[in-house]
Amino acid sequence: MRGLCTRAVLAGILGSLVALAPAVRAEGWGTIKGRVVWDGAEVPKREELKAAEKEKECLKRGPLLSETYVVNPKNKGVRWVMVWLVDSSNPKKKLPIAPSQKSASLKPIEFDQPCCMFEPHVFGVREGQKVVAKNSAKIPHNVNVQAITPNPSLNQLMPPGTDLTLPPLKASPTPIQVSCNIHPWMKAYVRVFNHPYFAVTDEDGNFEIKDAPAGDFNLVVWQENNGWVVPVDSPAKTGMTIAIKADEVTTLKDIPLKPSKD
Repeated sequence: MRGLCTRAVLAGILGSLVALAPAVRAEGWGTIKGRVVWDGAEVPKREELKAAEKEKECLKRGPLLSETYVVNPKNKGVRWVMVWLVDSSNPKKKLPIAPSQKSASLKPIEFDQPCCMFEPHVFGVREGQKVVAKNSAKIPHNVNVQAITPNPSLNQLMPPGTDLTLPPLKASPTPIQVSCNIHPWMKAYVRVFNHPYFAVTDEDGNFEIKDAPAGDFNLVVWQENNGWVVPVDSPAKTGMTIAIKADEVTTLKDIPLKPSKD
């Protein structure tokens, strides 16, 4: 009888330990590929920024065009859309990071303003990564960083040929907008993450995220004019659930970007 009681107690303890153990995600790492495409009847034409005509230095590469929507007329791919992963059950939960990504060196990210436009226009950085603003133009600019806590704001004049390292940036759900008060059409957008699983679409609307954790995660999509891009089959603004396969390339269906109602 004593042996039966002892076994029952041990079984209860083991059962409790199993119940307390966290759920195990799929092992391994995979690659995600996808594309954001324009879902309007007509591809929007980029408007010429007439205000730039007053500054000859701004036009040394030709007329400046609006970056509100940059859509490739050949394939309807949308450029400058930011995508990133979050945990499917809790967007604030930290993601597993592949060993190859943990050991990767965080090289400084530079953005320049050679012709009265920020280059790149949209980019992401990891927490702890240096961000350096440059002015390679022959005219002055200023860098007006408009952030929300925990990130600092600043507004500093940048004479020709100068660099400016931004204060350390922390992961935040809110994008940082950078502008130039001297040339008010200039805008750039920065997002800061505590993981490496983010990307910005290229001139064909394509993006790729490597060494992502296998399993079910949510892909969040954001565009500066539309804000959160929520596909039809996604019920919330926390993105759409995707299944990432270990040691494989997971190619997603095209993600539609509809014209903003504004």
